[in-house]
Amino acid sequence: MPTAHLTNRGVVRVAGADARTFLQGLVTCDIDRVAPGEARYGALLTPQGKIIADFIVIEAPEDAGGGFYLDAPVVLCADLAKRLGFYRLRAKVEVADLSSALAVVAGWGDAARPADEAGLVHEDPRLPALGWRAIMAGEEAAGLADATWEEYLPHRVRLGIPEGVADFTYGDAFPHEALLDQLGGVDFDKGCYVGQEVVSRMQHRGTARTRIVSLVYPEGFSAEVGSPVVAGERGLGTAGSGAGDRGLALIRVDRATDALAAGEAILSGGMPVRFERPDWARFPYPGEGA
Repeated sequence: MPTAHLTNRGVVRVAGADARTFLQGLVTCDIDRVAPGEARYGALLTPQGKIIADFIVIEAPEDAGGGFYLDAPVVLCADLAKRLGFYRLRAKVEVADLSSALAVVAGWGDAARPADEAGLVHEDPRLPALGWRAIMAGEEAAGLADATWEEYLPHRVRLGIPEGVADFTYGDAFPHEALLDQLGGVDFDKGCYVGQEVVSRMQHRGTARTRIVSLVYPEGFSAEVGSPVVAGERGLGTAGSGAGDRGLALIRVDRATDALAAGEAILSGGMPVRFERPDWARFPYPGEGA
């Protein structure tokens, strides 16, 4: 299996004496559980509980300079660094977008994991089947990788793992809609963070009716990103990432359940699809009931 240089990912570093407590009060994951070699998945939210950016965060060991490194969509890194800077106030923290110098690499299947000395190497905290990831110098990543992020896409899609931009819209989606609650992206037992009240309410009231779900298309087809998912004249949502005959879609699960109960076909990109629940998903899929 290949090792992919994920050029669609960038890196933001948060360092300084107050870095851990600074991030702990802002993001959805428990930074106290982050350590060298032990990453967490999390997000920075608006006060209204919507996702500004999601990321994988890993700590560098002290002999490598310490600090926390956020593996995030490269298109968001400059703004993410800027937003984190707004929260800095008097905290002893330095925030920098290092995307031009550092790279993100992912390996899966039987891809050889690099030595720890090569960079910040860790298992993907979202799902073991995703494999390992590493943050390393850009020139080292170019020499190690034999695949691109486009070749990583089918692996991610077949496992049912969403990514922002293609599968949900930053500034509009709640963590539950983007499946952060399913993939370890929200630690519900940690202290306060920005947007926590809204996320906690959705969790305890079970009010997340919109979810990203996995689709199976006819062989050799998957809809373009943004294509409507419909049942008859009723809109259910929009298609996201696709690869081969698999895809993801952000839909109203309750509406899809009603359509299936009424015997209506579900169409995405004009083609019939069926829902297929990944084995890690813990929420009711369309047609499964509560």
